[in-house]
Amino acid sequence: MNIVSAKFLKTIVGPDPLFLDGQPQIAFIGRSNVGKSSTINALTKQKGLAIVSAAPGRTQGLNAFKVNDNRYLIDLPGYGFAKLSKTDRVWLHDLINWYLFNPGFNQKIIVQIIDANIGPTADDLELLQALEARGKNILVIANKIDKLKKSEYFKKCQKIKDLIGNHEVLFYSSKTGNGISQIIDKILC
Repeated sequence: MNIVSAKFLKTIVGPDPLFLDGQPQIAFIGRSNVGKSSTINALTKQKGLAIVSAAPGRTQGLNAFKVNDNRYLIDLPGYGFAKLSKTDRVWLHDLINWYLFNPGFNQKIIVQIIDANIGPTADDLELLQALEARGKNILVIANKIDKLKKSEYFKKCQKIKDLIGNHEVLFYSSKTGNGISQIIDKILC
């Protein structure tokens, strides 16, 4: 199955009927600037669908995209470093937790994106454990594999797998597109 249509619907910052309409939701979460929006653009083959920025903290709401007229991609704000006030960072943290851990929302899968070059951070692992504790269906994507040195590639990939534990990890590059078909297969099944 492929993504044949995709459109931006809206940015959501609180209760919205979209979350309750029964359509499956595929949520993308990860640290600031790890490539969440770039991954959505690559999946949909629309370069400017999700806004990408070099400045951390660009996404400041839950950006909802409708794909194939039968599911949503939800681009969440990044966690970790962002050039925001402390109040805004707390508000975004609360928004992310409200969405991810609200039992009434139909998240088919939560795609956690990590930086393959850095590996999973303490924040990444803490979120992964919280998602596991709530029984969420999780797919981990290690983005930016194009930045790995060939001599370190297999060692870094194995270390990521060891730290992630029982979850499948897909290795991917939003820059080159390497691994995109495996991601599509997992999220659209």
